[in-house]
Amino acid sequence: MQKKILQFSSKRVSYYFDADFSFLEKIVDKKYAAIITDENIFKTFKKKFDGWNVILIKAGEEYKVQDTVDKIVNQLIGMEADRKTFLIGVGGGIVTDITGYVGSVYMRGIKFGFVPTSLLAMVDASIGGKNGIDVGVYKNLVGTINQPDFLLYDISFLKSLPQHEWANGFAEIIKHACIKDAKLFKELEKNKLAHYQKNKPALVGLIQRNALLKSIIVQKDEFETGERQLLNFGHTLGHAIEKIYDLPHGQAISIGMATACILSEHYLDFKETSRIISTLDKYGLPTLAEFEPKKVFDMMKMDKKKVKESINYVLLKKIGEAQTKSIAINDLEKIIYSIIRAR
Repeated sequence: MQKKILQFSSKRVSYYFDADFSFLEKIVDKKYAAIITDENIFKTFKKKFDGWNVILIKAGEEYKVQDTVDKIVNQLIGMEADRKTFLIGVGGGIVTDITGYVGSVYMRGIKFGFVPTSLLAMVDASIGGKNGIDVGVYKNLVGTINQPDFLLYDISFLKSLPQHEWANGFAEIIKHACIKDAKLFKELEKNKLAHYQKNKPALVGLIQRNALLKSIIVQKDEFETGERQLLNFGHTLGHAIEKIYDLPHGQAISIGMATACILSEHYLDFKETSRIISTLDKYGLPTLAEFEPKKVFDMMKMDKKKVKESINYVLLKKIGEAQTKSIAINDLEKIIYSIIRAR
């Protein structure tokens, strides 16, 4: 196990890489802790939860809503949870988002930590302090920015991960490489998904590299006024089609990244679109999709990155170097319509 500590604006966050779930008992007192997890994780790894207070939620994005939060709060009241209670989210990004949100608002804030169980959660969703819920079709519209006290990485949880969920995680890994790490991008080009699935040291190193890459960006810009916005590469269009067409997050973001590359060609004379699309293809991720433009643009107009009549869109100057550009929504519509027609 390797421990790293990063200082954020109001909290020190401990990262326990290549750890075992059993180490959780050394971080928190079981008697004053409650685990939030979903029914699928609990069923698959039931023995790991022996002796813990467990709150179960239903699995799926459709349950990342206020009603689920209310049910958790009522269970915490029933358990007589107080300000000394420690919440632990064990699961993918939906579980960690909900746990962080509940931890931020229950009794105006109690301590919480995460044990991410999907590759996507390990390298992205559980990191950075964004916690929240969906409202109708609008993803993550309500929430907080509040860092967890710890993240514990036990890669044994990945053994049950289906292949498409591995690909989902690699969408965010490729995103990190595109915006900040050209050397990592070359490594991903050279290898295949199976290389990391079969090689534990390579997988552990990849997870740690990506977790720290995102964490350091957040550390510099915790409340997303500058550099943290780069982490939205592929997410503006991606989030819209994810919610409308119920796509897995990684697939939607992959399509969003491919489109952002073409926009980067238009605005920044970007010349490496083919490399990125080839790499996304190699890791089993889609780069094309048919969608109804009006529905997508109506959704994008509610995007949190929208400012008046423009959207702050993340584009690439080159692989490893990204920037945000304010694009008028009308111009964006015209360009994306032309991309759709060209396909």
